[in-house]
Amino acid sequence: MTTRRDFLRHGLFSASAMACMSSTRLLAAPHKPPMRFIFMHRGNGLWPKVMVPESFDKALLQKEQKKQPFEVDLDNHELPAWMSPLAKHKANLTILQGLSGKMCTTGHHSWCSSLGVFKANERLSSIRWATVDFELARLFPSPAEHIELACFPDGGGNARGSLNGIATGFSARGPQQPNYAFGSPRIALDELFKSVSANQTARTRYELERKLLAFVAKNEGATADELHGIEKAKVQGYADSIQAIRERNRKIDGMAGRIRKHVPVLDEKYLADDVSTFDRQVGHTEVLLGALISGLTNVIAFTVDELGHRYTGITGIEGEKVNMHDVGHNKSFGGVDATEIRARCRKHHMTLVDRIVTRLKSVPEAGGTMFDNTMICYFPDGGEAHHSHGTEYPFVVMTGDNAKVKLGSRYIRLPDYGQAGHKTLGNWYTTLLNAHGNPIDHFGAVDTGLDKFGINQLGAIAQFQS
Repeated sequence: MTTRRDFLRHGLFSASAMACMSSTRLLAAPHKPPMRFIFMHRGNGLWPKVMVPESFDKALLQKEQKKQPFEVDLDNHELPAWMSPLAKHKANLTILQGLSGKMCTTGHHSWCSSLGVFKANERLSSIRWATVDFELARLFPSPAEHIELACFPDGGGNARGSLNGIATGFSARGPQQPNYAFGSPRIALDELFKSVSANQTARTRYELERKLLAFVAKNEGATADELHGIEKAKVQGYADSIQAIRERNRKIDGMAGRIRKHVPVLDEKYLADDVSTFDRQVGHTEVLLGALISGLTNVIAFTVDELGHRYTGITGIEGEKVNMHDVGHNKSFGGVDATEIRARCRKHHMTLVDRIVTRLKSVPEAGGTMFDNTMICYFPDGGEAHHSHGTEYPFVVMTGDNAKVKLGSRYIRLPDYGQAGHKTLGNWYTTLLNAHGNPIDHFGAVDTGLDKFGINQLGAIAQFQS
């Protein structure tokens, strides 16, 4: 660690929780619980056809095939088989079809595109603004501001860092400011909950880091006083960031009792470096729940897989290392074809969503439950196919009763690309931001390809506004 950047990336509480937030920000008032948002995205596409309930009649199927707009109540329909873990939560479930994102980076993977709605790549200069999850996190402040978890690729494709380390994620906190994600449940648990760790080594490390922060803050502040112009502003920025971290840590210390009560207790298999992908995802989900219920954060991004991730633990072929890029090109593994592998992975993802919803429904809050104040979005990072063109981003959305959008127990097919009334990812995220306190005219870039159709791309989706 030789630079201020290194310190801020690897210092106390880890990079993904580094909050360059104002020390004046406060937690939401206790009488009104904050909204929580979970963005679960997967790589290698999500086919629109697998979203369609098997019980649709011929007329509905024809509308779906032609991608004509319609809505139906899910109460009278069976969910696709892979969504069956969510059957008991159908009242909270929306299947949303038809959003496009051609203004994003499409193809194999999107970097920050699917959350930021701009063309992104591996270069910092491509990050144009904060992703939608960070914008929502600013509406509902918390000590950690935002947490990101990931199952990183471990060979080829978008591989970066260690499978079990901390590396660049899919979110961004601002222009040219990538977020960092925890790659394993173990490192997420260690970093997020070390302030209340029963492990003496972890506690000692935490206290040493706090002392180091105090020293660096004093040193950087003194250095800034001696400088002028751009250099002064640069150093003062570092000093302010460190002070913000210290303020965040003071808030966390004040919540120690609550945090300690909700530290996830994970079986050793979830903490091992060689944990299977399915178990890694379960472990991440438990960390996610602990962070939400304890109040560490109100917003979490969870990359359940990426291009180049080699899956292990898939039901029926647990011992196989399944490269999802190869599955995208219809390669079979262990005698199981690619379509079935995809279905088994998606179904496992829905068991994770079920785990989250069920747990949050069991936590009392303000006369209801925590899930009343929660929204979960499951969607592909690149769009409708392994080699996506961005014409569709299917969504599975779970909404609690206090989410300020008109969703729940519905299958919604929005107008197809180029049709009158067509909507984009930007419209969808604008809807979420407008509903929860940010009156922005439009979030994200526009798709210039839609101009020839005379489609107004700006603003929220009116039919979802309460």
